[in-house]
Amino acid sequence: MMNGMDDIASPRRTKEIIQRHGFSFKKSLGQNFLIDQNILNKIVAAADLDSTKGALEIGPGIGALTEKLAQQAKAVTAVEIDQRLVPILQEVLEPYPHVRIHHADVLKTDLEALFQQDFADVSKVSVVANLPYYVTTPILMKLLEEKLPLENIVVMIQKEVAERMAASPGTKDYGSLSIAVQYYSVPELVCIVPRTVFIPQPNVESAVIRLTVREQPPVEVDDEAFFFLVVQASFAQRRKTIANNLKSRFFPGEGRERLEALLSEAGIEPSRRGETLSLQEYATLSNILLKAGIRG
Repeated sequence: MMNGMDDIASPRRTKEIIQRHGFSFKKSLGQNFLIDQNILNKIVAAADLDSTKGALEIGPGIGALTEKLAQQAKAVTAVEIDQRLVPILQEVLEPYPHVRIHHADVLKTDLEALFQQDFADVSKVSVVANLPYYVTTPILMKLLEEKLPLENIVVMIQKEVAERMAASPGTKDYGSLSIAVQYYSVPELVCIVPRTVFIPQPNVESAVIRLTVREQPPVEVDDEAFFFLVVQASFAQRRKTIANNLKSRFFPGEGRERLEALLSEAGIEPSRRGETLSLQEYATLSNILLKAGIRG
């Protein structure tokens, strides 16, 4: 095992690896490499790995986090979109034969097949990653919607996105993203991360969030796709009431009476706004609309 002095995440070693390989950062890929041991240790600790578990990392960069995961987990798979980083990763992670590196775009990857191939002999799998901010939400929604056999997802993301994911009803951060994430998982902010721990420094603040994946949703929904349609429609224009948003989406040519009767059946005042409704209220509402024959 390499000693602490040689950790990839030290500024000195990061710069040395980048210079030796003539690597230049691509802004379009949102590349910001972590150079702080303390933050890396917090991320790995939050994932609760051990020698029976697996870890999937998305966007490993030059392997700073990958190295820490390899020291904890039985199997580590890293998916990297940038071909230029693959030889660097192969070199720095050579001491860890249980690490696999795939050159691929995670959004176009068949993750179910990847899990069967790389994680066949582990008890549980976590996603642990410093995600590129421009694709954070699509990546997380893919991981959650595909219902992969995940224990938790521990990711470094933009602070304001993390706050939206963990937000409660009635707060300004609460929206369709909060509901989608909380339908599939239990979010919890682990720590706020200063810009100074990255090379190059990003222009936004970051946070580590842990999503503990639920075995089943906390509410009963008759049609998941329709449930999310109702949620999105309810937030179409934040300043509008739930009744106005739903009317323009589902009852365009009708009067308000039918919609108000259905809202009343769901126990929801028509004058409320989308951000005041709980997950349970959205579930009840979407089930009632569906039973009334309302479709997308």
